[in-house]
Amino acid sequence: MSLTKLPSNQQDLGSADQKQDLSSFVMGQVQQLAIAPLQQALLRWYGEQGRDLPWRRTRNPYHIWISEIMLQQTQVKTVIPYYERWLAQFPTVEDLAIAPQQQVLKVWQGLGYYARARNLHRAAHVIVQEHGGQFPSEFEIVLALPGIGRTTAGGILSAAFDLPTPILDGNVKRVLARLIALPVPPNRALELLWQVSTAVLDVQHPRDFNQALMDLGATICTPKNPACLLCPWRECCQAYQLNMQNELPTSETRAPLPRKFIGVAVIWDDQDNILIDRRRQEGLLGGLWEFPGGKVEPGETIEECIKREIQEELGIDIEVGDRLMTVNHTYSHFHVTLNVHHCRHLSGEPQPIECDEVKWVTLDELHEYPFPKANVQIIDALLSYRDGK
Repeated sequence: MSLTKLPSNQQDLGSADQKQDLSSFVMGQVQQLAIAPLQQALLRWYGEQGRDLPWRRTRNPYHIWISEIMLQQTQVKTVIPYYERWLAQFPTVEDLAIAPQQQVLKVWQGLGYYARARNLHRAAHVIVQEHGGQFPSEFEIVLALPGIGRTTAGGILSAAFDLPTPILDGNVKRVLARLIALPVPPNRALELLWQVSTAVLDVQHPRDFNQALMDLGATICTPKNPACLLCPWRECCQAYQLNMQNELPTSETRAPLPRKFIGVAVIWDDQDNILIDRRRQEGLLGGLWEFPGGKVEPGETIEECIKREIQEELGIDIEVGDRLMTVNHTYSHFHVTLNVHHCRHLSGEPQPIECDEVKWVTLDELHEYPFPKANVQIIDALLSYRDGK
């Protein structure tokens, strides 16, 4: 398979012949690489240009594990303050294991992808209970911990224990896809890219090599306008040699993100307390607190939606009042518009029918609870509303 003889549909790799052609192409590209000079050039560059990051100043596997989880789908500049606050709050895995989940989620608040925090908490229990509080150094055991996949396990083991375990995060996929001029989207050739990552890994210096590979993707081999003239792999990079660095890696065709319209109730009682509920553990925002509400059904007004959802979810009657605000927020797979209204509790005792817990709190107590980022905007608006009265 050459770049000039691709299948008519690059994403159609369903046949055994096409898969074999792609495998032969990738392995042929790898065999042409001068691996030792490649490794040496990258490590020299890393010694001069590598980033000084807090988790690179330690070999503590707990610290490195926390950083690896936080860095999943999150930029370094965003992670650093969260990483430092986390270790101040939970300096050891034992501290994390004994902490209440609500405290863990509160420290994580704003970092997104909250399943990561829940999985860290669950994994801490496993490490304390089954491994005596020592982070394991065996790949299969690490891989079995909640929230840890193949590339995260490789990153932890190479960084903490200097073990020769390859990695394949988003940056590394892009670097390797350009290195061999991969003619299909990386996610269509993951096992082949794992073979490439394994082939180029410097087994004598796996910690520095993997860190260097991630830095190369983050700072030089960027998604758009890569700085090829500064790249230590420029001479052997097939994408650069073919002047295709801006076309590779090829991307999947993505459908537009759908938008969900949600009616949200800020429910007040006669003592000016506000009703909040805690989401069930599963799902995108599991375990977090929120202002109750739900999806607007076809033909339904916002006010009708809020009144219905509160009856279904909490078993109470409310009066829907003035609009407080509209919040637009984007998650990884959809957009959401929150239509937020002041509401007054009329009758009924709130019940956790479709949530884990309900609670009346004062406006000043809201900051004690972990909320999704979009809900934090509502809290800020409520404080401004009160102060403006």
